[in-house]
Amino acid sequence: MNLVVTKPQNRLGLFTGGFDRIFEDFFRLTPWTDSEQSWAPRADIHETENDYLVQLDLPGLDKKDVKIKVEDNYLVISGERKSEYETNDENYHRLERITGTFSRSFQLHQDVAADKIKANFKNGVLEVRIPKTEEVKPKEIAID
Repeated sequence: MNLVVTKPQNRLGLFTGGFDRIFEDFFRLTPWTDSEQSWAPRADIHETENDYLVQLDLPGLDKKDVKIKVEDNYLVISGERKSEYETNDENYHRLERITGTFSRSFQLHQDVAADKIKANFKNGVLEVRIPKTEEVKPKEIAID
């Protein structure tokens, strides 16, 4: 699994992130954007001795709203957050929670047992455990 460690203190990342937000804000205000946007939930990935653990924040979703599959050596997690709002009688002053579909893909290494992946969804957090194959697990060697 390819892991990229990011550090919030990276000043260049903050600089480029500011430009990204400027362009996102500009295009969000144009008349050709959809009312429902795609979004990408935040993910944490870490490795233990026996597996990789992928955790995604999916507040407000239920497990029936999420699909997980392994395809072409990628773990693909997708789903949809539906809008709770009706425009009948209420006047909304601010809507910041993004609705719509999402999809996240994570490339898998050859050292994982894709057929033994397990997922758990609790308190708005999806946890996907990807077990390592026996060949790559650390083994302690006794000294003669």
